[in-house]
Amino acid sequence: MNRTRTCRKIGTSLLASIAIVGALHAQGSSDAPTDAIGRFAGRLASGAATLNFAEGRGFLPSLLEQLGVSIDSQVLVFSKTSFQHALINPGNPRALYFNDNVSIGMVPGGTVYEMMALEPGRGLAFYTLDTKQSDKPVVQRRGVECMFCHGPGNRGAAAMVVASVIPNAEGIPAYTSAFIDTIDHRTPFDRRWGGWYVTGTHGSMTHIGNAVARDPERPLDLEAENTQNVTSLAGRIDVSKYLTGTSDIVALMTLEHQVGVTNRLGALRVQYAAAQRSGVADAERQLGTEIRDLVDYMLFVDAAPLTQPVTGVSTFTRTFAHRGPRDAQGRSLREFDLQTRLFRYPLSYMIYSDLFDALQPAIRERVYSRLHDVLTGKDPAAIYHRLSDSDRKAVLEIVAATKPDVPAYWTATD
Repeated sequence: MNRTRTCRKIGTSLLASIAIVGALHAQGSSDAPTDAIGRFAGRLASGAATLNFAEGRGFLPSLLEQLGVSIDSQVLVFSKTSFQHALINPGNPRALYFNDNVSIGMVPGGTVYEMMALEPGRGLAFYTLDTKQSDKPVVQRRGVECMFCHGPGNRGAAAMVVASVIPNAEGIPAYTSAFIDTIDHRTPFDRRWGGWYVTGTHGSMTHIGNAVARDPERPLDLEAENTQNVTSLAGRIDVSKYLTGTSDIVALMTLEHQVGVTNRLGALRVQYAAAQRSGVADAERQLGTEIRDLVDYMLFVDAAPLTQPVTGVSTFTRTFAHRGPRDAQGRSLREFDLQTRLFRYPLSYMIYSDLFDALQPAIRERVYSRLHDVLTGKDPAAIYHRLSDSDRKAVLEIVAATKPDVPAYWTATD
């Protein structure tokens, strides 16, 4: 396919994605914003909330505090894969901070903070906030321009992106987007985090973070020395430009898992709404493959195993797990394992997310039913054999105790 035809195809896909997302926004629009950043923007505009500007730090610490985002979630990406790419390089990476519902991006020297929120009933909402000092800072909702990176490729829904590239010494990805791998918990460890800084230990396992391809004659050959089991970024970047000096490996693994769930939830909602508008009978049953894919991902059935223990260098491992919720035995889906897998209990904590709860009731019931079928052994497929009986029982009990809207049949676990 020639370049003109390729661009035309991409453009058509993008316009279709924008049209579908736009239809959903129109369908679910209301005066009151439903996402965390939109609600905060309203409080900020009315004077009910304020942002403090700190010398050398800007609005960022105050912004994170207002949105309930922990500083220890910081991860650093130095590939030029943001609209502020001109400022990004291995010496000046972009910092990302996140919780279940919000992501904030900051580039030292940048003009705006990039913000993204999970918007219940719609998908993703994009915002910016100027970095310059102001007595009346304004959070601005962004529109179609964000869809050029976050629109295509997610079955009609807006998408979050965590990608691994092969960067050169300036952070430019090798060749074209064909060399960009979207990564999640299924990605083999040795293909993760190209273009990212990674702090933490992981034994003999290797990844492609902390490295650039310095030789322009060999653009796919990443440097190997001093790139593994890195515990400090001092000497690589000016850590004083950032709120903390880490790009924690556990935070990275959590973020890439979370993005995978977020994108599947958003796509499932969009596809169901589109099927309903088209008059498809029994629309939720037409999406059986997509529901199975979401459930399998949430259960980590295809997760790449850890062959060595992983240890972060920030407080993220502790603070993330502390957030719960927990059942009467003190168990939580947020507890990490980090010995052979990411989490101790094999069901995603994103079952508590606003985006999950905002699934159309018929679809949400199908997801609950599918999860229950797998966890109770009603589906004996071989791909579920890695779920032990004790893990299945624990997950059923934890969800039944901590998820108020769970169907009544979840409590019958004997």
